[in-house]
This record gives sequence, structure tokens and C-alpha cells, in this order.
Amino acid sequence: MAKYGMVIDITRCNGCYNCFLTCRDEYWNNDYPPYSLAQPFSGHFWLRMIEKERGKYPKVKVAYTPILCMHCENPPCVHAAENNAVYKRPDGIVMIDPEKAVGQKQIVAACPYRVIYWNEEKNIPQKCTLCAHLLDQGWKEPRCAEACPTQAMVFGDMDDPKSEISKLIASGEVEVIHPEYKLKEKVGYIGLPKRFIAGTVAFGDKNECAGNVLVTVAGQQDRQTMTTNNFGDFEFEGLEADQEFSVKIEHPGYTPQSFKVQTKTDVYLGEVFLSRSVR
Repeated sequence: MAKYGMVIDITRCNGCYNCFLTCRDEYWNNDYPPYSLAQPFSGHFWLRMIEKERGKYPKVKVAYTPILCMHCENPPCVHAAENNAVYKRPDGIVMIDPEKAVGQKQIVAACPYRVIYWNEEKNIPQKCTLCAHLLDQGWKEPRCAEACPTQAMVFGDMDDPKSEISKLIASGEVEVIHPEYKLKEKVGYIGLPKRFIAGTVAFGDKNECAGNVLVTVAGQQDRQTMTTNNFGDFEFEGLEADQEFSVKIEHPGYTPQSFKVQTKTDVYLGEVFLSRSVR
């Protein structure tokens, strides 16, 4: 039996909202008993998109993070439900029985990710099912993953070491949004937005972009190096928040420059001009 999960690569997501729209298309006004009943026209986001603006002008970025049911190995909603109204299938998908769950509003409050919604008209809690009705018909992935044009959503069997999702998990780059919940979520992420330090380097004596300049960022537990691109730009991603980092910029024949920065927010150093070393 497969153990289904999903990995979402934030660095590939461009915010096209195809995943959201296909979820709406599949479930609005469509009943799939015993899997689910129709999603209402408004108020439900079985897959919602969080947009996070980062940095400041002129270095501004936007990260898009799709949020859906995490299909936890230790789901609080299962424990909150009565009469087995919420259950975990052998393949790991967490389901809400649309008949047994009638009137059980406490199921909504049980989810710390707030991805269970209350349908006032039908008097039931509802959420993402990973398109279980389609998977049972032979589909290889839910509609959101199928519709993703950048292949940011990778769905598959986590117990199959040859599957793409297993290879991603083995890479060590996958993390969950809230590890402190200790729910063993089966939806993981690559590239969750953290903090970045960036800047642009120029040669002051030439008044031109400084390419191939060595830049080092060092913190208490992290040290990274890179060289500037042809435009003199550098950017260090994935840094921890609320930490102090030192930034050193150096190039043969030029006086090094150093900075101390705090990652309370994303940091853009602006234009840094290197001066010729005095011999």
C-alpha cells in the first residue's frame, strides 16, 4: 500500500493560482460521496495561497506558499471527532466522513493549521482530500499537482524509494511549516521563505559593476560564500531570523569591506563601492 504525500517547492511557485482554481473547479457544486460533498461558492479555501512580500525597494521579492491539509500522521482532527467522523486511510490520506461529521464543529477548531472549514449550509466540516476520489479511479496525482505549470507540487508514494517525492525527502531539503506541532505532516516544503542578505558591488575607480567579487556571510551556525554576478549582485537566501551576521566583501587589489547586520528583516545593503588598495 502506498503512503501518499506531497512536497511543494516554493522556489518554483510563481503564484499563478492554477492549484487554487483547479481545486475550486473540482469541488464547487460537485458531490463525491462518500469522499466529500460540494464546496460552497465562497468562504472555503481547501488550498489557499499565502503571498509574502520580502525585502525593500529596490530589492523586493514575493514568495508564494500554497497551504492545504497536511494529512498528518498524528492528526488532531481525528482525536477531536466523534464516531470516527475523521479517519486516516491506509494510504495516509486524512478524510472527513460527510455523513458522520454532521454537526461536529469542534473538528474545525482542532486543526492548528486552520485548513478545515465549516459549511454552514450542510452543517459539516470540510477540507482537502488530496482528490482521493480520483486517486481511487487510477489518477497518479491530485488535480492541484496536475495543473501546476512549474511542477512545484510533487505528489507520490513516500514509501517508494524510487519515487520523486522520496528522493526529494532524502535530499534533506524538505521541511514542514510548523515542526513544533509534532504532527508528522505528509505535506512538506522546499525553500520556505526565511531571511535574505543581498547587495550590489561596484568598483569605485572604474564606476562599473563588480563581477566575480568574493562575498562571505557568517553567523553563529552558518557560513556561506559566493561571488557576485556580472551585474555585481549577490544574495544569500534561507538565513535564520533575528540573528547577527557579518558580511565581508573582498577582491584582489581592492580594500575589503565588512558589515554587521541583524536579520530582524530581510537585509539589502544597497550599492557597495570598492576602492583600490593603497600600496
